[in-house]
Amino acid sequence: MGERDEPGTIGRRVQQLRVARGLTQKQLAEPVYTPAYISTLEAGRVRPSDDALRHLAERLGVEFDELATGRSARQVTEMRLRLTEAQRILAVGEAESAVEQYTALLAEAEAQELPEEQAAALLGLGECALDTGELVDGRRYFEEAEERLADAPLPARVPALRGRAVAHYLAGELRYAVYLLESTIDELNRGGLHDPDALLLLYASVIGPYMDMGAHARAAQAAEFALALAPQSGDPALVARMHRSVARTLLAEGRLAEADASLAKAAELYRGLQLRTELANCHWMRGYVYAQNGELERAEAEMREALHMLSAARATLYSSQLTVELADVLHRRGRSEEAAELLRDVLGGLSPERGAVHAAAAHRLLGIIAEDARDRDRAEEHYVRALSLLERAGAAGDLADLCRLLGDLLRRTGRVEAALDAYRTGLGHRTAPGTTTLGPAPAQPPV
Repeated sequence: MGERDEPGTIGRRVQQLRVARGLTQKQLAEPVYTPAYISTLEAGRVRPSDDALRHLAERLGVEFDELATGRSARQVTEMRLRLTEAQRILAVGEAESAVEQYTALLAEAEAQELPEEQAAALLGLGECALDTGELVDGRRYFEEAEERLADAPLPARVPALRGRAVAHYLAGELRYAVYLLESTIDELNRGGLHDPDALLLLYASVIGPYMDMGAHARAAQAAEFALALAPQSGDPALVARMHRSVARTLLAEGRLAEADASLAKAAELYRGLQLRTELANCHWMRGYVYAQNGELERAEAEMREALHMLSAARATLYSSQLTVELADVLHRRGRSEEAAELLRDVLGGLSPERGAVHAAAAHRLLGIIAEDARDRDRAEEHYVRALSLLERAGAAGDLADLCRLLGDLLRRTGRVEAALDAYRTGLGHRTAPGTTTLGPAPAQPPV
């Protein structure tokens, strides 16, 4: 027997529907049951069997589920249709409209006590918050989604876990973000839960924190795993739109199970569209590796491809971060003026709470460009700003590098003691990235 309401609730529902349809207890009971049984059932003094509920549902002209739970299967399917529509709206970058839809859907799902639909709406609100940079709200939505899915298998909880990790990462809490992602990857692999979508989401999401912490080998490995797991689809948006249209047709014809199946395919494809941001991170990582190897032309091409993908996904915060790294490549290619212009444009969208590491990188690069122009006061101002951002975020590798730059600048201007202090600060962080602070790397997935 499936989950159903208490006898008293079911009894009141039967009575309300019977009265609304102008039926007597005898008319409702015939030909299988007695009026006395209906009276006892409506009073909540008996738990009706499935057979009894089916008989009553047929006589009352409602579905079995609606009589047993108060929730119509049609209503649930229609709610899922609206959830996929909200996913579509978010996938094309209209976060404000998506927030309105998800908020209304969450209220309905809570009123009807539908935990899976509640979690889906909360996940959507969390993704909207990440897009708009409201990281505290986003983290809260993801935590609530996890609570609704507490009894679900781990792969079902991965989007919420990943969302929470990304919110921590964007707030500058790098180590905790890595811990969440790595421990989830390990749990999936150790438990034999080799869900490709879940693993793709996790490996793609851990690239950014790895890069910022200086664990470049791990970031490159995670990017390769993610690209190997990435699903191949020609035009997922078109296919998803087709499934949504089919679902509407099936729903109108009363073919609820088929409509649900079509909606599930559409929802999966829209989730894939949101992975566009994660896959862009893989191109970003490749660009970074090329830049480290001195292959600057290839680095610029990969980064511009990633930036194109991120711009299409309206991922403004990620786009700002990537633009900083593209500016570094342009500077190294001798296009410092173009790089400085890019950096000044994106700094307004970065802050200690939103992209602290890349805000620091922007100030660092502007400092280098100022030094090249022999404007040492401006260079020192940018380095000091970068230093305060990095100390808060704990990006050890970047902090060590910046302290070297600042120390060299101070030494050249005759402030030897201040230079020594900067060097000492940098040495205190030098051994941290990529070694003991991160622990063992997560296991490789079966690809």
